[in-house]
Amino acid sequence: MRTSIATVSLSGSLTEKLTAASRAGFDGVEIFENDLLASPLTPEEIRARCADLGLTVDLYQPMRDIEAVPEAEFARNLRRARHKFELMGRLGADTVLVCSSVSPLAVDDDALAAGQLARLAALAQDFGIRVAYEALAWGRHVSTYDHAWHIVETAGHPALGTCLDSFHILSRGSDPKGIEDIPGEKIFFLQLADAPLLAMDVLQWSRHYRCFPGQGGFDIAGLLAHVLRTGYDGPLSLEVFNDVFRQAEAGPTAVDARRSLLVLQETVGVAAPPAPVVPTGVAFAELVTPDAELLTAVLGALGFARTARHRSKPVDLWQQGEARLLVNTGTAVRRDGTQLAAIGLESPDPTAAARRAEALLAPVLPRRRAPEDAPLDAVAAPDGTELFFCATDRPGHPNWRADFEDAGHPPAAAEVSRIDHLALTQPWHHFDEAALFHSSVLGLHAQESVDVADPYGLLRSRAVTTPDGGVRIALSVGAAPTDDTVHAQHIALATDDVVAAARRFTEAGGRLLPIPANYYDDLAARFEFADGELETYRDLGILYDRDAHGAFRHCYTRTVGRVFFELAQRDGDYRGYGAQNAPVRLSAQHALKRLTGG
Repeated sequence: MRTSIATVSLSGSLTEKLTAASRAGFDGVEIFENDLLASPLTPEEIRARCADLGLTVDLYQPMRDIEAVPEAEFARNLRRARHKFELMGRLGADTVLVCSSVSPLAVDDDALAAGQLARLAALAQDFGIRVAYEALAWGRHVSTYDHAWHIVETAGHPALGTCLDSFHILSRGSDPKGIEDIPGEKIFFLQLADAPLLAMDVLQWSRHYRCFPGQGGFDIAGLLAHVLRTGYDGPLSLEVFNDVFRQAEAGPTAVDARRSLLVLQETVGVAAPPAPVVPTGVAFAELVTPDAELLTAVLGALGFARTARHRSKPVDLWQQGEARLLVNTGTAVRRDGTQLAAIGLESPDPTAAARRAEALLAPVLPRRRAPEDAPLDAVAAPDGTELFFCATDRPGHPNWRADFEDAGHPPAAAEVSRIDHLALTQPWHHFDEAALFHSSVLGLHAQESVDVADPYGLLRSRAVTTPDGGVRIALSVGAAPTDDTVHAQHIALATDDVVAAARRFTEAGGRLLPIPANYYDDLAARFEFADGELETYRDLGILYDRDAHGAFRHCYTRTVGRVFFELAQRDGDYRGYGAQNAPVRLSAQHALKRLTGG
């Protein structure tokens, strides 16, 4: 199906918005009136610009407060409409959006509304234009899609149809099944937007919190299925009002928007991109550092050994159990020091995984490699993290480990068995994009978003996982774009005995994050522990959590650059990440940063 996006969904000038929509692969755009009014281009120049970019102008919007008003007011509305229809001819748009009135002059009279809309449609028809009537969720007298359709049906004019908007329908809790009673040819336009499930004024909800399909809590796929059963064959268009999107760069936002429509079409069966290839584990995590001495001291204290070195690059492999960390000292030094730059994901079919990623618009990364290096496919996540699709030790596939030569340091007896999870902080304007990217491109399951109290605001976190927990990635973003502490990344290392692992780390000279005594006083009130157990946790800085499935014991190293490590012990079938303890951890990190200045 054709895809379209409203210019109000993107940031920047109208020219920048059109360019971003075209580069993302959209077929058309809705021109929002404010964008046109603010543009220095004439309507003819905008039309030519769209044609050059391969875009059609699918809708001009909106016309407001038209119907069910006194005759004198309606005469003024027709005069205004005539000017807009002339403009639309210059612009090359053949459909106009008319929103249900919110004017205090409007009266609750469906017959009057239908009659005036029919007269508007007759005028529009003279200009070769169709009128798409939409029920605003906060409309004065018409606020539901079925009510709007009743008025359109009563008017009975061929140039008058309805516009369906998923936000206006689902935010009011209307049953979308009734859409199937509307003839497809009378649905002139379809606008799609998702939103988080919030309890707030619907106008504010609409104006500030909409998001792209798959990023919120609405059943957009279910609504679209009802629309498609009517025979609707117009574009799928995104109309998203979102404060964050309108401050973010237009290009990546447009790509995120188009990806959401590709996934939505796949869900309802009208598109078939390559199937998801769900990763089975973490092959490696790559750390880029300008300070290898400090980082490797921490790794050594954690029990890792430098087992191999890349034959052509300054990259070392540090290993313990099945946990593999690459330390890269060759990349240009970055301002914020050590950081997690890449993740290797074990894949049953790396080539198919890469095809899926490319089909869903993930940036494919070129690689500078020696001829003998393994040809691994890699894409970039929204935060810039490189994702490699690996098949370690699997016959018939390139093996990244073959690029490394033995360094003669076998791993010591392992306290750490594998990487439990990775925590990636996102640019503040890409949090929703990141969740959709990891779930759609990688086939991971996105869990519910949670808010965590930070000393300087709220930190939002959302985990994406495989069903068996073989891959767990926690995505987070802070409320303040300039808060460096919440921008730290971390690698959680699985252990069967966190106490032993923590003791070995400290005995080897490592320093764990100090945890306030008040935390342990609270633990004593919440849980019962064996004699001496809580004192051990207090001495080592171990935190504790429990859910219906098991228990979680964990502790943290101090931060190196942007990275810190977590030792994590899951008992039973504990499924969380210690979110209850995150405020304590964040406060401790803030306190340590103030104390040490870094």
